[in-house]
Amino acid sequence: MRRIPSVKRSVRFPVSAALLRRLALASIIANVAIVVTGGAVRLTASGLGCPTWPRCTDASYVATSEMGVHGVIEFGNRMLTFAVGVIALATVLAVLAHRTRRRGLLPLAVAVFLGIPAQAVIGGITVLTNLNPWVVGLHFLASMAVIAAAYALWRRTVEPDGPTTPVVPAPLRALARLTTLVAVSVLVVGTWVTGSGPHAGDQGAARNGLDPETISQVHADGVFLLIGLSIALVLAFRAVGATRAARAAVLLLAVELSQGVVGFVQYFTHLPAVLVGAHMLGSCLVLLAALHVQWATRERQPLTPAPLPTPTPEAVPATA
Repeated sequence: MRRIPSVKRSVRFPVSAALLRRLALASIIANVAIVVTGGAVRLTASGLGCPTWPRCTDASYVATSEMGVHGVIEFGNRMLTFAVGVIALATVLAVLAHRTRRRGLLPLAVAVFLGIPAQAVIGGITVLTNLNPWVVGLHFLASMAVIAAAYALWRRTVEPDGPTTPVVPAPLRALARLTTLVAVSVLVVGTWVTGSGPHAGDQGAARNGLDPETISQVHADGVFLLIGLSIALVLAFRAVGATRAARAAVLLLAVELSQGVVGFVQYFTHLPAVLVGAHMLGSCLVLLAALHVQWATRERQPLTPAPLPTPTPEAVPATA
């Protein structure tokens, strides 16, 4: 009897590079969206719409009719976390199933995926601590970290796998890093401003005790510094002919100015909820624009195949 050779079936389904890029981009959009919806929870005073965690009430995992609209809003935001997690999980699976295993993609995809439940746990702690403003701020900053990882993942999907080379001098790369660091510090101080003012998420939530006017001035000073550094980046990049980096710096400056206008208007109009929500969206855009500048200061070269080994001449037998 003729023996039929065994065929090893592959469990991998090829995933195109285009699909992988779309999933990575969708992960950025989804994580920005959940920041905005999380802001809506706070701005509608629905932060304790579900008064406990991980259940919505002591007896139910879902909102009940007795909880009213606040329960619906808070529970709805919790459900969005699962949708964001599904996108992140799909991205991890796409990286594993990609035709060519891309270097560096898997750690970033896993970081985004694991960051979502970590961020959800911090969100649960905010509920269990009755919306402690410091924990609420940490909840927002955790979302920023996930967005940063998602952006890094997306950029790796659209660039080749070769080594990176700088496109601007080292001092300008240091200036770009300093600008990003200042942008992050502005976001951190912004959470202190939020924790000192209204829109606590619930009528009984405590405030952080900082003077709103003083901490708002500190925040504004940081914004002015950030804008000044961004202008310096635009001029410096143009001076060395780094067109792509200069365009990225112009975009960052435009986002900062727009965010600054919204911030000043909301401050002088006593923080209307709509403008506060727009300001939260702007915070995400500032972070993304700052990261965009970082990537514009270098480029990744295509991966060149390893050279073939040089054949050695065959030994010639010695003659007597």
